[in-house]
Amino acid sequence: MDCRRGGLRWIRQIGGILHRKDQDVYVRLQRHLDRQPVGFPATPSGAELRILRHIFTPEEAEIAACLSWRPEPVEIIYARARHLAASPEALEAALQGIRHKGGLESTVKEDRTHYCNAPLVVGMYEMQLDRLTPEFVADFNAYTADRRFGIAFLGTALPQMRTIPVGKSIHPRHHAATFDTVTTLLEQAEGPFLLLECICRRKREMEGSPCRVTERKETCLAMGAIARSVLEGGTGREITRREAMALIEENQREGLVLQPSNTEKAEFICSCCGCCCGMLEMHRKLPRPLEYWAANFQAAVDPGRCNGCGKCERRCQVDAIQVLSPEGTATVDLDRCIGCGVCVAVCPTEAAVLVKKPVETRPPRTREELNEILMARKQGGIDRLKLTGRLVLDAVRTGRTDLLKRLAR
Repeated sequence: MDCRRGGLRWIRQIGGILHRKDQDVYVRLQRHLDRQPVGFPATPSGAELRILRHIFTPEEAEIAACLSWRPEPVEIIYARARHLAASPEALEAALQGIRHKGGLESTVKEDRTHYCNAPLVVGMYEMQLDRLTPEFVADFNAYTADRRFGIAFLGTALPQMRTIPVGKSIHPRHHAATFDTVTTLLEQAEGPFLLLECICRRKREMEGSPCRVTERKETCLAMGAIARSVLEGGTGREITRREAMALIEENQREGLVLQPSNTEKAEFICSCCGCCCGMLEMHRKLPRPLEYWAANFQAAVDPGRCNGCGKCERRCQVDAIQVLSPEGTATVDLDRCIGCGVCVAVCPTEAAVLVKKPVETRPPRTREELNEILMARKQGGIDRLKLTGRLVLDAVRTGRTDLLKRLAR
């Protein structure tokens, strides 16, 4: 009996050692990812480690910690990971397995595949489309609700996404740049074109809250390098450029907000609704969200033309328009309007129009250039404290005191 008890104690001790070893692997990966252009901070709940366990085995986590935010060929990565793989060929097989699970990104340069780390958002999370579980969703919600994640996500020098107007809201007098015109983005985009189900809508449906704007699931579009990487991972279906144009037209008709990558050369275009999209949900919770948003237009309403029908208010996905009584005319909150043009497209009297902002913001040309900027201007601890202080002051000034509870956690 004593021998049996001793044997059980030994097994438990070994199990504890192995668990701690695995835990250390994921902690190392979390710290590595936190040093990338978009941070991945630790939180008291440990939800970030559970997210990593969902995506990576312990062995894959060690390999992922050898990658960079810059895409690199296998030979370069192998110089750092030779203790983890018997050969460059074995390492590439492991990298392809991680990519298949959405744990990294890849691109092709000079006929060679290059691999790099991916941020959680926009990146690893969106690539979990076919791997969503209730447990992962719970951990993702817990992590993204933590102020540490919020500060890291909002504190980047530039946002990863931007808003462009729907086509019906743009007129020649606007002199809209090519990077703010969705048809031009699609015409100039590099193929292939990949149609994807919106992960935000699938997640919300799993939580019992189906989308209130559209019944369609496949509304997201990837192009170029991202499309190739996702397609090789076994997700989505390839469509033609013409089919991509038709998809975006239908998305605009239904009142979805167009949010491409924050680059001149679009690599994805999300078509978003306020009831499901995590980005727009964050926007609605911030006291002055436009400080963290990229958009070159804003809406305005001519009170002489407005008949107070309320269509613009009902269509707005970010609660930026109200029809006020007793005047019965629509008013735009310029601290919240993202210039998507959805309100303009449904206004029966043409009272709602888009106005170009005085200073046009030109996005970086590619995502690699965007990441270079984010890395060069990555915030330190003092910057994060300043951002927290600014959010607190904005919350007090605007009366959005619900944000203070989240910042206090």
